[in-house]
Amino acid sequence: MNPETDQFWAIDWRIFDPDKDGKGKLDHVREMLHNLHHHKKLPYRAVLMDSWYASAELMLMIADLGKVYYCPLKSNRQVDDSGNRQPYRPVTALSWSSAEKKEGKRVKLKGFPKDYMLRLFRLPVSPDRTDFVVTNDKTCLSADAARQACAVRWKIEQLHRELKQTCGIERCQCRLGRIQRNHIACAFLVWNRLKNLAYQTAQTVHQLKIKPLKSFLVAELACPTISFA
Repeated sequence: MNPETDQFWAIDWRIFDPDKDGKGKLDHVREMLHNLHHHKKLPYRAVLMDSWYASAELMLMIADLGKVYYCPLKSNRQVDDSGNRQPYRPVTALSWSSAEKKEGKRVKLKGFPKDYMLRLFRLPVSPDRTDFVVTNDKTCLSADAARQACAVRWKIEQLHRELKQTCGIERCQCRLGRIQRNHIACAFLVWNRLKNLAYQTAQTVHQLKIKPLKSFLVAELACPTISFA
């Protein structure tokens, strides 16, 4: 994702099938990161993820690659903001001063190396929901900056929506695994082509998909191929 141009691309994907390959979701993420960094050598600055991937191993791996990460924490994640003076507490049990709500606070996550400190931000989303985001980005010193960085992560939801609504990635009726994988691969190829055209023509993927159908319907209404009278 390039936040300056608001453009994004799918550079890798995996099929989750632990019964066949014995790999969990974290295994796939580690492989994709390794491939991105060491083989494709694509330039990137930050890795954004959801709370499911907030493992110490993965976050330390990203830091070892010299990159920053922004990671939401689950409500029961154990953290320490007292400098080892108090036991670990769930992130939702922390108290926040007015300054900390704006600038975040330094914390240590349970299971991380000694003296490995991160900055935690409290980001209200709605009256019933508050996100807690942790990052190793030393340049991020405000909750607004953290919120802006995390907002980029929602582009993956746009990718999923476009794959489902315009490329039919969920509509394969076949039962054989090979045919299903081929269908998923073809859906990604179609999406990639549509996305490139969308950037070139300043249109949305949906507009490109519906345009030929619209032209067909207009032509049929004007001169039906099959007459009912």
